[in-house]
Amino acid sequence: MMTEKDMVNDYLSSLKSSLTGYASAISESSNPELRKTFQQMRDADEQRQQKLAQFAIQKGYYQPAAQAQQSQIQQVYSQLQGGGQQQQQGMQQGMQNNQGMRM
Repeated sequence: MMTEKDMVNDYLSSLKSSLTGYASAISESSNPELRKTFQQMRDADEQRQQKLAQFAIQKGYYQPAAQAQQSQIQQVYSQLQGGGQQQQQGMQQGMQNNQGMRM
């Protein structure tokens, strides 16, 4: 028999999986109405997940990680910003290379 803790954790895991699935479906959907439906479903599951996570924390079923220090947040932010710029530069360079090959 499953305990309440097991059921909560199982449902949280299922919600996490569905949110990942919605992200894929949304990004791959070319039909605007279908995309909007997936977004609404994702939003509802995000709200469910947030409420259930709060319940799990209150019951002691889940311990969130300690909050990061501001310096740690800034370091990750800087790394992500740099990575995004590098990716954009790489894409621009790739496009320039492709244009040169089309002669």
